[in-house]
Amino acid sequence: MSENIINEVDWQKVGGLLPVIVQDYKSAEVLMLGYMNEEALKKSIQEKRVSFFSRTKNRIWTKGESSKNFLDIINLGLDCDKDTLLILAKPHGVTCHVGDISCFENVSKESDLVFLARLARLIKERKNADYTKFYTAKLFKEGTKRIAQKVGEEGVETALAATVKDINELKNEAADLLFHLMVLLEDANLSLNDVIEILKQRNSSTKH
Repeated sequence: MSENIINEVDWQKVGGLLPVIVQDYKSAEVLMLGYMNEEALKKSIQEKRVSFFSRTKNRIWTKGESSKNFLDIINLGLDCDKDTLLILAKPHGVTCHVGDISCFENVSKESDLVFLARLARLIKERKNADYTKFYTAKLFKEGTKRIAQKVGEEGVETALAATVKDINELKNEAADLLFHLMVLLEDANLSLNDVIEILKQRNSSTKH
């Protein structure tokens, strides 16, 4: 994470305050927007944790300094005009001060990718939940063999639906398959992100 980016910013154009968009590095969900002066950007880069300049308090503040819901920086970069910064971050807890995951909750939650990320988070929470109340918790209770069996069953049913060209059934069975696959991955302490990483590697290969 190079400090050279500080010198690349068109500070005059932004009036000394750089707009900063913070995005979840896994789900691509936009978490918040804030502003950094040169000192805040330098602090963020050095500590690998998001700090902003508060226009109301007229001081540098680290996101999470009170709530402990920090934003750890995974990567960052300027836009083509050098006047806006995008940060890919790993959030610790919710980002919005009202308790929402995103400060743009009403819009953000409509994204399909955000939905998948939140579903994965819910599945993880169900891992240790009351198995008498939740189907997902019951699956975890029954163990890996049962979860794997469900993936196999849903895979066959998805294939059959495709074979007979039943589009509605295909969508429903594919949803069942994806859900149970996500449960199986969580059972192995993995996620769709681990699968995506493999796809990225394959996509970059000349053999693919």
